[in-house]
Amino acid sequence: MKTNTALVAMSGGVDSTVAALLAINEGVECQGVTMIIDGSMEKDTRDTNGRDTNGRDVSARDFNASDLSAIRKGSDIAVDAKRAAAQLGIELHVLDLSKDFAKDVIEYFIEEYRNGRTPNPCVRCNKRIKFKKLLEKADQLGVEYLLTGHYARIQQEDSGRYLLKKGLDEAKDQSYSLYTLGQEQLARLRFPLGEYTKSIVRELALDAGLDCANKSESQDICFIPDGDYGKFIEEYIGEHAIRGRFIDCDGRDLGEHRGIIHYTIGQRRGLGLAMTHPPYVVDICPEDNTIVVGRNELLYSKSLDAGEINLLAVDRLETAIDAKAKIRYNQREQPARIWQRDENTLHIEFVEAQRAITKGQSVVIYDGDVVIGGGIIM
Repeated sequence: MKTNTALVAMSGGVDSTVAALLAINEGVECQGVTMIIDGSMEKDTRDTNGRDTNGRDVSARDFNASDLSAIRKGSDIAVDAKRAAAQLGIELHVLDLSKDFAKDVIEYFIEEYRNGRTPNPCVRCNKRIKFKKLLEKADQLGVEYLLTGHYARIQQEDSGRYLLKKGLDEAKDQSYSLYTLGQEQLARLRFPLGEYTKSIVRELALDAGLDCANKSESQDICFIPDGDYGKFIEEYIGEHAIRGRFIDCDGRDLGEHRGIIHYTIGQRRGLGLAMTHPPYVVDICPEDNTIVVGRNELLYSKSLDAGEINLLAVDRLETAIDAKAKIRYNQREQPARIWQRDENTLHIEFVEAQRAITKGQSVVIYDGDVVIGGGIIM
């Protein structure tokens, strides 16, 4: 394996491109890689040198404005990544991971919704696809590190253990979605943007004359750009969700719902119920296809159990600890007492009741800016 080399995960956006730029400026020998996850690679294509790419590696060294034949118009990320790699003068590898993504992320996403849970596909992708497959590609290429544009930091302790820490830009911190990483992965990862703010990253892109400098950010789940999860699931499986009944907390029938895939805990909009108080989804019951609605105050609770846990800062929580935890990406972490029930379960008691603790989402535990670990809310 060649030292001082990095494979850079590139989307064509400002974050991944500047991450590559920073590494190149430090003398790191970089190659780029982008993932195709929507099955949009052409089956029979040629690059500018006449080589058959056929959904495999595509060189960006010879890129020009018309050299897009290897990628369909729908694969905007791959097109942008190829342009960014060309500007940086590095080779780009294009990996068609659409089958893996469909199996391990999309089908999981659908099954969770059909079972009344609200999954986090980004956490799933990071665990099953992104870091796993891209590190495998780095191994194939004999590259030392995998480098990404995440706003997070990695620090090695004197003991040799690697810690995952928040990015310095609190508004952009992405440590929440990275809690599933393991020690072997952290040892080979680099997050150059962890020490930067988003505004400085854009300034660096502008100073370098990069086309991506003012590119807007993606805010939604990558495979559901319009944010309509229910519609996506129905179109993907080719059938409408089975309608059921809204009930109140006493079991009284309140009307018909469109299918449990269209709802999540805490939802208020789109219920279509006329009540004397604003109704919220407080429980989803796939066993009898009912959705329980009630007042907002019913959404608050102080405890949860989490499974599929991964601990980074320690091997195991031997005793209860006082730390902070967050139950969704865009929430501030909250004071709590945490203890480990068994090898795969955490129990968390919050100091103050939390709104809409949702099955299927991740809970992540912090000690200051260090990620202790996390799991899936049960």
